[in-house]
Amino acid sequence: MSKFSHINADGLAAMVGVQHKQASLRTATARSVVEFPPDVISELYEMGDLRSPKGSVFQTAILAGIMASKKTGDLIPLCHPITLDHCQVEIHLDDLQRVIIDCTATVVAKTGVEMEAMIGASIAALTVYDMCKALSHDIVVRETKLMSKTGGKRDFKRPS
Repeated sequence: MSKFSHINADGLAAMVGVQHKQASLRTATARSVVEFPPDVISELYEMGDLRSPKGSVFQTAILAGIMASKKTGDLIPLCHPITLDHCQVEIHLDDLQRVIIDCTATVVAKTGVEMEAMIGASIAALTVYDMCKALSHDIVVRETKLMSKTGGKRDFKRPS
């Protein structure tokens, strides 16, 4: 028996069967971090948002993150397609002038929403890059990580 849930007894890729599980409330939050060169961030920052010639960077990234979260089952081959009950993307600059993107996804389902939160944060980060790349190609999408999840077999919370 494999320790990996998506590998069957024959060692082949397989979607996990959830037909025997009870639906429950599940929530996950993921975070992506985007770093800018200092001169670029000061050029873009205006009234609590980043503005590029393409428009509001934060608002565009929020919409992209939510849209992507809803498509997770189409993007990750063995991920169950689920209908999200809620998805929220929050974006802000931290004290180091990094763009911090948090995506929280919620569903009542037989399977978790970690991948939906991770996809939402990741695509929002890539959208920030796309909106700003004309100013610099030295923008770095630093990381995407699960911050917390509730529901399912066990809860998880990453220390801040």
